[in-house]
Order: sequence, then structure tokens, then C-alpha cells
Amino acid sequence: MKKKIGILMFLLSLILIIAGCSIGSGLPTEEENENNVDNREEEADTSEITYTHDTDLEGEIEFWSWDEMFEEVIEEFNKVYPNIKVNLTNLELGELHDKLHTTISAGRGAPDAVHVEQGQFPRFQSEGLFEDFLQPEYNIQRYQDLQSEYNWERWKSPDGERLLGFPWDLTAGVFYYREDIYEQMGLPTDPEELGEWLQDPENVLNAAQTLKANDIYMYEFRDSPAIQYGDETGYFDSELNYMRNDERMIELLDFVKQGVQIGWAPQMSLIFSDEGQQLVKQGKAASFPAGTNGSRHLEDAFPEQAGKWRVTRMPVGVNVGLGGSTFSIPSQSENKEAAWAFLEFANFSEEAWKVYVEHAVQPGWKHITALPWYIEHTNEYLGGQQDYAFYETIVDDIPVRRLTPLDAPAWPLYIDDINESIDKNIDSRTILEQIEENTLKQLAPEIKKLKEEYGIE
Repeated sequence: MKKKIGILMFLLSLILIIAGCSIGSGLPTEEENENNVDNREEEADTSEITYTHDTDLEGEIEFWSWDEMFEEVIEEFNKVYPNIKVNLTNLELGELHDKLHTTISAGRGAPDAVHVEQGQFPRFQSEGLFEDFLQPEYNIQRYQDLQSEYNWERWKSPDGERLLGFPWDLTAGVFYYREDIYEQMGLPTDPEELGEWLQDPENVLNAAQTLKANDIYMYEFRDSPAIQYGDETGYFDSELNYMRNDERMIELLDFVKQGVQIGWAPQMSLIFSDEGQQLVKQGKAASFPAGTNGSRHLEDAFPEQAGKWRVTRMPVGVNVGLGGSTFSIPSQSENKEAAWAFLEFANFSEEAWKVYVEHAVQPGWKHITALPWYIEHTNEYLGGQQDYAFYETIVDDIPVRRLTPLDAPAWPLYIDDINESIDKNIDSRTILEQIEENTLKQLAPEIKKLKEEYGIE
């Protein structure tokens, strides 16, 4: 008999409501947020997520992460699975992935479950390294409707055939801004109004010009809109076609060059550099794009600015996921059942998510984001804004992208020529065609090998 743990799930009608809220460029009003909460409570089902294994399952597993918050999650896990011992090893992020690669290559020493960062994930996509969660013993696809297409697909093998990571969090791209500075400059300040207004490139350039005339920056990095669109599309699709040379990229690179002429960015992190922090403290930096964990970083860096910041949609129609992580089971694990029981709990449990959210982790699971304690949350640092409710309106706008082992070597080939195009004002179409041609030439052996590995014609 399988033990059934009852927690809220969405019906199809609720998913359609969320999808409907995602259309358009504006944010939900406070009244719309309240209506959405009411609708979720009325239409959410009390159906059950069925854990794969009985809660009397016994075992011991090794779990590697770089985050100590999992100590609390393990405590909650053992209230449900008291006979599974989870040994948590915390390593520095880079060390974790290097050690994981070494142990897998050696054929021994890998953990039973592991926390994997998005940028490192392609190192482990080859067949036979990680378990495929689409296989019958895992059957994770029964919960596919509780995830956005973007979050479900990004943890697959390059050909999209195997699911190698447990979809977990999201880090949707958003735009943080100082409401008081925008008001002083005569710019829109309401999050909904500003979010819609910034979809027009001319409005963005006008705002940047207005701010710069007062010695204030609008962006952190000069190339953000184009680079983040590149992050939206990825480098290669599931057939290994190059993705970063299209009309939209040309348009955004031209747009970036206009912003650079204005001087809209200091070309440094506003939060993670001392010089950038000084700009913020002096009121010389008014806004920047970041992931949905940005408000936590702002609060840590600038607690004295509580109530002055707000969040809205990213400008000019860029819809991007800015990082994230997943959980995987190395194929050499000898305790796969216990590892899977832990990963199911770590993903589906409301108690686990209460821990994650405290650490600024945005849920990817819709049965969690429907819960009142989540969707009704207000952020006092952001002036009482219902930030979580807003984040949910943009999740389904993020398009699917593929992660591949080609991404890391493709990056320097891309960014070096992008910088040259900006510095020397080289025609955008010309430089993007040059980047594609050079990338396909430089990476030809790797592309051929991957195509053979995945049977891609």
C-alpha cells in the first residue's frame, strides 16, 4: 500500500486561470490579486500527491548541496520518513560539481542525491550519469501539469528525451526600481503602469536619458537586454541548431547600442561590488534587472532603503529565467529508492517550501504557489507589494530553452564579439552572423559528437 500525503493540487481550470493572468505586459492590481486568491482557494482541489514509497521505507543516503537550509528540510523529512537517514554534505558550489564529476568518472564515491546548479548541469547530461526520472520506477510525468513548460523542459537531456533533474525552483527575470527616484524624474511609478510603459523601447530610452541627465543609471550592465534575451533562447535547440542569431537579437543589440550611447549603465554589479553599492547609496542607480531573489539581496545590502524599492516586469518584452538549480540521482547510487523518497518530499512538501521561501527560493510547483500563505504574501521592503503573486503572473511567459554541454564553450565566442560590436559599432546583423559562423566552426567536433550520441540527423 502506498502512503498518500494529502496536499493541495491544481485542477485544469486553475492552470488556465494562471495562464490567463500571464498574458500581457502589466502586473495584476491589488484587487485582481485578491480575486486570484479567492479563485485559487475556491477551485483548488484537495486531491493527493502520492509518494512512490511507503513511509516505513528504510535506508541511508548521502546528499550533497551547497546550502545549509537543507538541514531543516531533513528534519521535516524524518517526521514523515523516520527510517531513512540523510547524511548532508555541504560543499562550496564549484567544489561540489568538480568532486561530483570526479567521483562519477571514477565509478564510485558519488552521493545518492545531489543538488546541481543550472550552469553546471550540462556537465552531467551524458547518458548513464544521472537517473532518468521519466522511467516507470519514478513516473514523475504524472505531475507535469504542476510545472511550467520552461521549468519542466530545462532539466532534460539536450535532445529532450530524458529528464535528469527534478524540477524545483524558478528564478524569473524581473526589474527592480526605486519608486522615489522614478517619481522625482517624472516617470511612471506604479508597478503595473511602469511594467506596461517599459515594454516600449522608446519609453525605455527616454527614461534612461532622463535619469542619465541627472547622473543616475538605469541599468547595471550595458548589454543587459540583448544578453538576457540570449539567456531566454539559449545557444542550441534540441536538434543542435544555433539560436542566438535572429531578428529579435539584431533588434535588441541595436537597442543596446543606443543605451550605451546614453550611458545607461556603470558596467558593474550594484549589489555585489563595493563601487556599485556606493552608487545605490548615493541615489545614482535607480533600477536594474535581476532574478526574483533580488529583493532579498537588496534588503541585505541596503536595509536603510526599505520601502523605496518596487518590482515590475523586465523591459522590452524580455522574459527570461535567470538561473536556478535541480536535484539529481547519480546512476551509481545504491540507495535509489530512499534517494527518490527524499527528493519527492523535498519538492512536494509544504513544510519544505516554507523553509526554501525564507531563503528567497521561488517555487516552481503550482500546488505550492496556490497556497494562501504564499500567494497573499506582502513584501514590506518593496513597500507592501504582493511580490509572490506578481511573480506567478510571469512564470508561464518564459519560453523553453535547452541546456547543452556546448553552452560553456559557446559563451566566450558570443560575448567577446558582442563587446566588439558595441565598442566599434559594428553592424549587428554582420556581427551575429559572424558569431554563428565562428561558433559552428569552432565547436564542429563537439557538435558532431553530440549529434552522434543523441542520434540527431
